Amino acid sequence: MDSSQDFATPIPSTDSQGSYTDHAPVVTPPAVDSNGLPPDDVAAINELGRAYEAFCNELGKTIIGQQQVIENLAICLFARGHALLMGVPGLAKTLLVSSVAQTFDLSFNRIQFTPDLMPADITGTDIIQETGIGGRRQFEFIKGPLFANIVLADEINRAPAKTQSAMLEAMQENKVTVLGNTYTLQPPFFVLATQNPIEQEGTYPLPEAQLDRFMFLIEVGYPSAEEEKRIARETTGAAKGALTRLLSGEKILAFQQLVRRVPVPEHIYDYAVSIVRKTRPNEADAPAWLKDLVGWGAGPRAVQYLILGAKARAALKGSYMVRMEDIEAVASPVLAHRVITNFAAESQGMTSKKVVERLVAEMRA
Repeated sequence: MDSSQDFATPIPSTDSQGSYTDHAPVVTPPAVDSNGLPPDDVAAINELGRAYEAFCNELGKTIIGQQQVIENLAICLFARGHALLMGVPGLAKTLLVSSVAQTFDLSFNRIQFTPDLMPADITGTDIIQETGIGGRRQFEFIKGPLFANIVLADEINRAPAKTQSAMLEAMQENKVTVLGNTYTLQPPFFVLATQNPIEQEGTYPLPEAQLDRFMFLIEVGYPSAEEEKRIARETTGAAKGALTRLLSGEKILAFQQLVRRVPVPEHIYDYAVSIVRKTRPNEADAPAWLKDLVGWGAGPRAVQYLILGAKARAALKGSYMVRMEDIEAVASPVLAHRVITNFAAESQGMTSKKVVERLVAEMRA
């Protein structure tokens, strides 16, 4: 939590069942501008900030470093979005997602994507069951692993397009359709997918339509030397205990609704729209250098996710209003997988992320 927004509230305790509680002594915050928010929302934002701090501390028991990755993941979850984690093998992407599931009182399923995985393997299918009445039989729907609050789609790019497309309806509509019947997924519902960027043999590139359903592309990088030393020391000893469950599904849904009520100044909307439109090479106000490097820019969904991500970040940091730095902080994870570079960019080593970073830096100046 930023020092400028730190209300000096202690980390919350947990009850005997491990649920998030607010038993810590009440500390009166200094006078701040609540930007017209109702008192209940102000109190809820303060509570969310404390819950987020406890969440980070709890994940610190199993995940060493990766603070920015954890922050982006939390922003995505409380903004009601899905996330794609990109990183080389061995960077604890799967461990991070499973640890997040353990800190929330939510159901969790892991799907290991393979080339022979079929849509029915993840959505479920109808099977014939005995009714027990006169030996009659009828079809009964057996739910697949997609029916969980948190779904880990491990190495999602290893499944063929037919199976990947089965995820689209679930990610966008929170429901699945099997043999003409529609089944609703229980909220909250998150798809947290992992992808290996270097081993491309036997993989299938994700369609742009599916990439666009992921709110964030979160890059997981190598740890620092000190963090790597801690990993060697702390993960090769005795096994650690289970993580404490901090938040229930009902509390997460309440925080998600709270995030959507965070106010946004008009100039922030203008900035979000401007930065997205500048990623499109056919727009008149797109920078000349970008027109030479980008083949396709971000769509309107990027504007929505910029605002939602900025709202979630502001609330997690204890702020009662979205600020420019909130938009800048979420610009890269929102836009990097929505900006498609061309061959000229590839020849210059200019990635989509570098394009977004340069654009943000120029707009800041």
